[in-house]
Parts: sequence; C-alpha cells; structure tokens
Amino acid sequence: MNRKTSIALTAGLISSMFSLYGQNPIIQTCYTPDPAPYVHGDTLYLFTDHDEDDAQYFKMKDWLLFTTTDMVNWTFRGVPMSTATFKWAKQGDNAWAAQAIERDGKWYWYVAAEDTTKHLHGIGVGVADRPEGPYKDAIGKPLVPGDFGFIDPSVFIDDDGQAYLFWGNNGLWYAKLGRDMISLESEIMKVDTDSESAFGPHVLKHDWQLNKDIMKTGYEEGPWVYKRGDTYYIEYAAGGVPEHMAYSTAKSINGPWTYRGRVMDEAHGSFTIHGGSVEFKGRNFMFYHNGALPNGGGFRRSSCVEEFTFNADGSIPHIPFTKEGVKKPVMNLNPYERVEAETMANSYGLKTDRQAGKDHWLTRIYNGSWQTLRSVDFGNGASSITVCVRGKSGGTMEFRIGDKVIATINVSSNKEWHNISAPVEKINGVHDLTILYRGDDEELFEFDWWKMNK
Repeated sequence: MNRKTSIALTAGLISSMFSLYGQNPIIQTCYTPDPAPYVHGDTLYLFTDHDEDDAQYFKMKDWLLFTTTDMVNWTFRGVPMSTATFKWAKQGDNAWAAQAIERDGKWYWYVAAEDTTKHLHGIGVGVADRPEGPYKDAIGKPLVPGDFGFIDPSVFIDDDGQAYLFWGNNGLWYAKLGRDMISLESEIMKVDTDSESAFGPHVLKHDWQLNKDIMKTGYEEGPWVYKRGDTYYIEYAAGGVPEHMAYSTAKSINGPWTYRGRVMDEAHGSFTIHGGSVEFKGRNFMFYHNGALPNGGGFRRSSCVEEFTFNADGSIPHIPFTKEGVKKPVMNLNPYERVEAETMANSYGLKTDRQAGKDHWLTRIYNGSWQTLRSVDFGNGASSITVCVRGKSGGTMEFRIGDKVIATINVSSNKEWHNISAPVEKINGVHDLTILYRGDDEELFEFDWWKMNK
C-alpha cells in the first residue's frame, strides 16, 4: 500500500477508528503516569508525571498539566515544573508521583524527587499563583527529607481547615501541614499497614527487583486521601507487583482504618497502578494509569479514567477497565470560542511543545496525523473557521464530521505565526469533529488555535 492510498483510507475510517479504539488512555501525545486530578471551579486539573518516550527504566524529568471542562476533551497546559525547580534534587531524572492543591489563592504541588543529601526520595513542594505556574521551590529544601519509601505524596484539607500530607511505599506515613502548606505542624506518624483488617490481606508476590518471592501487605504505595460525608477514604496500589487498586475507610483521619476491598484489577501493560477518584459536576471518576499506548509498558505509562457510582452505603464498586473511558461528556464543547490546538479527545502522530508558561501549541504534525474532539456543539452552523499556524513545509488541514469534509485550510511554508480563514459547510447540532493533516513526508506546520465564526 503506498502512502497516498494509506491516507485516503485514513480519511474514510477516522470516525470508525475512534469508536473502535475509544478514548483510554486519555492523553496520546506523551506518556503520563500517576494522574492526580483536582477540581477547581468548573475545571478539572490533571497533574501528571512524565515517562520519557525512550524510557527503559523509570526515566522522568518533569511534571505536566492538563485540563478539561467536559471530561472527554483534554488541553495540554505545559510543563510547569521539572527537577530544575528543586536545586536539592537529582537533576534530569527521578521526578516521581505528585499531587497538587489550591489554598488561599496559591497552588501547592507536592512531589517525590531524589534528595541528593540522602540519596533517597523525599517530598518537596512547589508554589505558584496559578495552576499553570511558574512554580518555585517553596522552602529551598525537602519538606520531608529523603528516606526509604518516602514517595507518592497525597495532600488533603479536612473540613476544619487542617491540612494533611500522606505518603509512602511499603509503609504509610502522614503529618499535619501548617496553615502555610509548606511546613509540618506535627511529627511524622506511621500508619499500621500490617493489619489485614486495615489495609488488606498479606499476599505472596514476586519482587521484580530482588528476583525472589517475598511477603507483602495489601498496601503497597500511592495513597489517595479524601473525605466523603463523615467517612475518610484512602485509595492505594495494593498487593505487591503487579499492583491492583484497593481502598480503606475510617471515621477519623487518624484511623483506625478498615479494609474495604479491591477497586480495580492489575493494569493492562503495567506492573504498577496509581491514581485516585474525584467528584466533578456531580459525577465520580476514577483515574489510573496503564501501559496501553503504542510502545507503552511498565516504564512508559499513560493516564486513563473510568466513571463510577458509589454504592448506597458509601462503598466503592469494582470498576472495570474500558477502552471507551467516559461515555457521556459533562458538557459540550463550544467551537465559537477559541479552542487551543492542543485540545483533543484522541489523536495519532501528534506532539505538543515542552514549554513552561501559558502558551502552547501542536508540533510534529506530519502527513496522516489526526485528532478528534468529542461533542462539539455547532448550534445552527458556522460560516467560517479561523486557525493560527506557522508553516514548515506546508500542507492542509481537513475539518471533518465523519467522512464529510466541512472545511479545508491550506497552510503555506510561512514560518511566522499567522491566521488563515476558510468557509465552513453548514453543519447543525452536536458532532464529533476530526482534524486530518495532509502533505508531503516532511513536518508540515505547527498549530496554535482554531475558532468557528457564526
């Protein structure tokens, strides 16, 4: 099959491909392990780690941010922090799981990074005026100095305003945070995870590092702490390697904790699983990672999400993995407002920039690349579309509803950012929209934003 024939088939099969392959993982432009969702106003912020494309072991240099208002289309918001943010940390690697929270107009991002004085992971905290950053090291040293198992921070603010930090692998520790969110207000306390009634049964598992069978408790790592009604929840990776997701509950943040069972099975293509649940616009969503993207695996993991409903007694049901992910958006996308090019539900062959700050764009666009946006509300129809691009070799953009092309943009090799407009064939109502890129075998152009015009 030659390239032109291949692209012709691509144009005819985009809509069926999307329905066939679904949306999980939710980010396709890079690997995004350890998703940490946070709801603020009408936006869900997804803070993630970043496995490098060529990782053969844990190779992680920075942390990423994505947002959604509809739970099906995700916008890349940049690389707000890296190991360079923390001078006490090993540089260029070991940027592990993290979680962020807002308080009093400031954003606090708690990260696991290698403490170069201890040569073990510790917990640091970055602070910023906005979720996209820029972040700076809040105290210039680890908030929790490095020690064995000191990874996977989870931050929680209780109803009385007291904040807590939990963390731990092969052990679970916690401490009160000061009102400033950058100091500890108590000693470090250890939770009893050895009790089967508290954190699950002891199991015999294979230790992939030591290459021998060892005994592990139900709790493994990755605590995710929150409160629902008068009940505290900890969701966590359990069972040794490979991990599954389980949870425990308590009537006090200090315990005692009661094991409630398995939430999710072992992740596809990954020996770890990490994430947590959040309520957004009256619906509940469980985030986790797997190794399901092309070339993915245990060291190249990707964020996924499933919707679920709590049982009447407050228990969490067993949540199956799906390719579809979130089946129904919480709202439709408005194409008559500026839509960032790096907003998408699904994609093939595309990358985003790797910048900090608020300005981002799609890059590495080649012949046959495409992206899909779900539930776009065209209302009574658009008259034209405007895009902002800068050329490389040049090419075309086809805006498609299924197999029907509703607009075509011709992009020249002009290497400055510029706007191009084109007419839109009238289309009414709500539809999934695909953008298909065509051109020669070189990189075509970069793409900043688009907007329909009534």
